[in-house]
Order: sequence, then C-alpha cells, then structure tokens
Amino acid sequence: MGKLTDFNDMAQVVGLDAVREVVAQAVQPVQTPAPEWPDPILPGTIRTPDIPADVLPSWLGAMAGAVAESSQTPPALAVMVGLSVLATVLQRRFEVAPFGDDYTEPLALWTLTALPSGARKTSVIKALTEPLLHWEKVQRDRMRSEIVRVSSARAVAKKRIERLLAESAKAKDDAEREGYRADIQREEEAMPEEVYAPRLFTGDVTGERLQSLLVEHGERMAVLSDEGGIFANLAGLYSGGQANNDVYLQGHAGTAMRVDRAGRSAHVDKPALSFGLALQPGVLSEAAGSRRFRDSGLLARFLYAMPISNVGKRDVRRHVPIPRAVRDDYEAAIFRLLEDIQVRPGKPRVLEMTDPARDHWLDFAQEIEDNQGEGGRYESISDWTSKLPGAVARIAALLELGEMGLHSEAVSQSAMERAVKLGCLLISHAQAAFGLLGTDATDTDAAAILKWVRANDLQEFSRPDCQKAMEGRFRTVERLTKALQRLEHQYVVRCYERRNKGARATPMCAVNPKALST
Repeated sequence: MGKLTDFNDMAQVVGLDAVREVVAQAVQPVQTPAPEWPDPILPGTIRTPDIPADVLPSWLGAMAGAVAESSQTPPALAVMVGLSVLATVLQRRFEVAPFGDDYTEPLALWTLTALPSGARKTSVIKALTEPLLHWEKVQRDRMRSEIVRVSSARAVAKKRIERLLAESAKAKDDAEREGYRADIQREEEAMPEEVYAPRLFTGDVTGERLQSLLVEHGERMAVLSDEGGIFANLAGLYSGGQANNDVYLQGHAGTAMRVDRAGRSAHVDKPALSFGLALQPGVLSEAAGSRRFRDSGLLARFLYAMPISNVGKRDVRRHVPIPRAVRDDYEAAIFRLLEDIQVRPGKPRVLEMTDPARDHWLDFAQEIEDNQGEGGRYESISDWTSKLPGAVARIAALLELGEMGLHSEAVSQSAMERAVKLGCLLISHAQAAFGLLGTDATDTDAAAILKWVRANDLQEFSRPDCQKAMEGRFRTVERLTKALQRLEHQYVVRCYERRNKGARATPMCAVNPKALST
C-alpha cells in the first residue's frame, strides 16, 4: 500500500468515522495530572525519624545498639545518653576551632530525651554510666590515703589557728598581737588545699551546689539523670520562676564564672557543663509555663530526642543481655579517654577541622541560615537552629576523639558527615519538642486552621474566607500567612492564586485529601 497523503486517502482505508475520532483526540488539550499528594505532617504530630546508633564511634555505637536491643527501647535514647557520656569524659580538656582561630566551641553538650513513664529510661542510663561510676570508685580508692592525710593536716591546722586566735585576743600589746598574726598567717599558708575524690557527674543538684562542684572537680561537671528535679530547677518551678541560671549558661558557653557572696565564692575560668537527661514528656510541658526558661536561651541549648515509645509493643518473653565483649570494650574505651585527666585543669587542647570537614560544616550551616528567617521552615525554632551548627561542630569533635583517641589532631570529614547527619535528624525532634512545650505559636495557629477545614469538609478555601471565619485569632494577614506557610511546609495544603478576570487574584489553598481522612 502506498503512502497516505491526505485525509481522503486515510478515510478510504480505515473509514471516515474512525478518522474523525483520531483527529478529535489529537486536538483535545492535554490534561496535566495534578501532582501526587505526599503524606501530610499534621500540626502537633511531627513524625520524628529514627536516630541510628551507627552515627557514634564504633565502640560506643555497638554499646548503644546493644543497650537499646537489651532494654527494648528506641535507639535514640541510648545514642543521646551516649553522646552526653562522651562529652562528660572529654569536656574542658578539648575544644574545636572550625577556622583555626580564636573562635572555638567547647565540647560540653546538652541532650534531652523525652519518653513516658515505664519506658526503661533508668536501665539505659545505668548501663551507660556504669563505667563512669567504676572509674570514680577506682580513683577514690587510689586517693583514699592522700585524702585522709590532707584532711587530718587541715583539721590540725584549723585547731592551731583557733588556739592562736584565742591567745591573740589576750595579748597585752601590739607587738605580741603582731606575733600571733604572723603565726596564724604561717599556719594558713602551710595548710594543704583540700583534696576531693574525683567526680564526673551528678544527678539532682541545685545551681549553688553545681558552682561548688565545678570548683572542686577541675571546672567540669555533668548532670546525667532520668529524674525531673534538675529540669524543674532550671525552669524555676520551685522558686517562682526566678531561678538563677547563670551557672548553666556559663557552663554551656565556657565563659568565666565569678561568684562572690556572703559565705560562698566560686571562681572558674572555663567551666564545662554537660547534660544527659531522659525525662517524661509531662515534665517538659510543665516547664513550658516559665516563659523565662525560653527567653533566657536555656531551652535552645538542649538537643532533643522525641522517639516513638516502645511501651505496649515489647515482648516480655524476650531477654537479650548486653554481650560481655561489647560491655568490656565500652568500659575499656571510656578508661582510655580518661587517661591523663588532670585534677587541676590546664589549657584545653584545640582540634581544628580538615578542609573537607569545614566545607561540609559550612554547607550545613548555610542551609540552616537560609531557612530560619521570616517565613522560613525553621522560623519558629530559630533560637534553637541558630545554635545547631555550633552543636554539630562540638559533636563532630566528640566523634573524632571517640573514634581516633586522645591524640587526634583535627576533625575529619567522616566525623563531620556523621555529625551533620545527626544534626539533620534532630531538627524534626526539636520541632516536636517545642510543639510539646507549647512555645510554637505558629503550630498552634496551623492546628486551628486544620480544625476549621475539617469541620467544614473543605477541599479548598480562600485566604480571605479563612481570615473572616477565624477573625478572633487572625487579626492580621501576616499571622495567618505564617500559619498557612507552616501547613504548606507540612504538606497539608498547597497555596496558589486564582486569576479573576478584571480583578485582583485571590489567594487560595487546596487541601490534601489525606489530611481530611487522617
């Protein structure tokens, strides 16, 4: 058959009606299918990703994984506590300098994991802090004779000073009194300084006692606990919201601490304070009542983990002990990192970053910066995200020292990649934590809009209609726009403009059908 050259030739071959149908289909406008809706992230129900144990140094990751497996707890809990243990061991002894200049980050780290009662938080903290307690006991036993000798010498000196003071009060003239004063001065100068058994961490403690512990134990201390008392102290719940949190803020930043009060003084040049807390979500919610808690920047300093609890999903017949080899390797690594630790602190050793590590860190920091301004994805937690790059630099140095040992010279790209991976995972956890704390007003507004949408079964709506329906909440367009942007970021709505002939376009929002049925 020859080539079909026109409509008539085609019609003779296949039939006129068939040709007309083909032509009609060819000239119909192509309908572009609407993009597939992803699963929505509903306000107040942010899905937090798993935090795997392999972000940690090999020996610590193995222990964290084994603890999580044995206790049937989310790995995030053991990972966060493990990081705090690592910071407890290395803080004040090392710092990280991203640019190799005067800008340094101390290695103090604050972590907080929220899990309900009965989630076996205590067993996880006990397993991971056991080597610290063992090390303290070994040091205490080793120093027992020295502590007793110094304590006795100080007691004798104090008694001699008391006697000299009493005799000086009976002196008959200035010359005799001057002799007693000279004797008292010699006794005080000869008195040995008090010696303390080494301590690495504490539990529930007041700010005042924490100042003393920093003085007594090499300007470093950690709080590792599953009790809410310390968090309540931080929030000022037991002091009318007027807690003095300077020691905590200075301990995180490493800035000099000077306390001179009647009967108490504390001078610390570079304090280092770490937290490793595992608390019930209700404790966080209760602390939200203290606005000063967030305004002071304390909340922004914690790295939060909000894992899904295993309570109700555990197998009570399943018993998996932590392998002895894993436990022994963990304790041996902790003891190696504690070698050469000085009672009197010297100058911290500074770790710089390799060029690839610094570039990777700066890429991450820029990504955070670009998304935390007005209308950005992280605007509502910008106080937290602004501190995240610094926290990631600290984590990278901890991971490097944990993996390569005390003689590490610089933070490698491998350590930085794992630290950035962890930092990215923690963002969703922080958003969930601040939502729980009730400090995210935009999330509350977004939840109110979704409630209105569901009540009216809306597939789409206009921004003016939304503002009119909720005028008691949204007195300004700016506040409404922020809430709608949050819903768009969380795949609940898609915002667009509907063109109107001869009139201004109307801002519209299409609703994710999955958000109506979830």
